[in-house]
Amino acid sequence: MRYSLISRFHGTFLGAMLGESMPFSLEMLPVKSLDWLEMAIMGAESLIELGKFDLDDWHKRQQQEFAHLNSSLDVLPGAILATLPVALFFHENTIKLRENLLDLTKIWGDNPLIRDGILAVGYAIAQSLREKLSPVTLIPQTISFIGETSTSLPQQLSKVNYLLNCQAGLETAQVELIREEKLINTIGMAFYCFLSTLEDFRLSILRATQNNDSLQGLSAITGALSGAYNSTVGIPVTWQILLVEAKSAEEGLNRVPQMVKLADVLMAVWSGVYNFASDSSETTDEDFANTQRFSLLQAIASPRVIR
Repeated sequence: MRYSLISRFHGTFLGAMLGESMPFSLEMLPVKSLDWLEMAIMGAESLIELGKFDLDDWHKRQQQEFAHLNSSLDVLPGAILATLPVALFFHENTIKLRENLLDLTKIWGDNPLIRDGILAVGYAIAQSLREKLSPVTLIPQTISFIGETSTSLPQQLSKVNYLLNCQAGLETAQVELIREEKLINTIGMAFYCFLSTLEDFRLSILRATQNNDSLQGLSAITGALSGAYNSTVGIPVTWQILLVEAKSAEEGLNRVPQMVKLADVLMAVWSGVYNFASDSSETTDEDFANTQRFSLLQAIASPRVIR
């Protein structure tokens, strides 16, 4: 494997959090809403405790802790990012991935925009984790994965594919892609920023920030896509240090260590060799320490990858 699976798990979450927080420094952190991070943590804990996806459990937790969230356009990018644990947990099985992502959209009332966005981003991340992502075929495959829909996201992604084939610049892409509903614009630009600088996480994020004021969530979605593909190895170390050392509880950035630890446990439960749910329903420092040691000692990959 090019990168370890655990480094791709970490890269997905760190990439999304870095994208959400850019531009930032330790002296002046921007005020951002990270409700999606809280929901992602909640979702990861549900998967860890049950060892499977359970819509009723997600819905119960969501109602208890996030009843203030609704299906307005302002929270749609957050809804996509909140489903990242499911994309990671079921990345090796396309059928189960689609089935569980579709079930999860019921939390947001089966909104077709959320549905298509979750499917598109989840599929791309799963392809990166399986090391099956090809910039030539990703968009056609993603459109097929979305299936029949009433939204214009497939057409938007087709336009992205055309711009990439023409090697269109950022300004041209901005003009051509920012014509639809906000979420569709965001997803289209995220795929463009990611695929046009596939091997460069830093440049992908910097390009996405050029549109961040008008397209909420663009940098975070771009960061998740690029983080899954390039893993933590491709994320600048200085950026990782700034994010981890950030102490602003108001923004939720102090949850970074917790999210990284949860990613370790999530992969361990996914692998089937670590039964976290058997002993306790709550994570402890000792549990996380044991799992971190596990991730350093074991080679974990999708079935039939390591022979």
